[in-house]
Amino acid sequence: MAIEEVFSSKGRVKILRILAEIGELNISEVARRAGLNYTTTNQHLLVLENHGLVRHKKFGRIRIFRFDEENPRARMIKKLIEFWEQTNKPESNHE
Repeated sequence: MAIEEVFSSKGRVKILRILAEIGELNISEVARRAGLNYTTTNQHLLVLENHGLVRHKKFGRIRIFRFDEENPRARMIKKLIEFWEQTNKPESNHE
């Protein structure tokens, strides 16, 4: 997957940001937080998982998704999101 494909989808970017912030979540909770429906969220997660950016573990029928910390690209994307969130806070002294 080209980097453009990862970042060209607002839904995928939202999912990556949520997983970077929260850690791990099931599909329904990712969908709720991203404002996406279950099917769309599942499709995005499958694409991200197929490219090694996220992984899941199963508890019965429930799948819990998180960043794949073993993948260097996933680690860098997570660091980028964390850095972006930290430096994107409005400054109080803009005079």
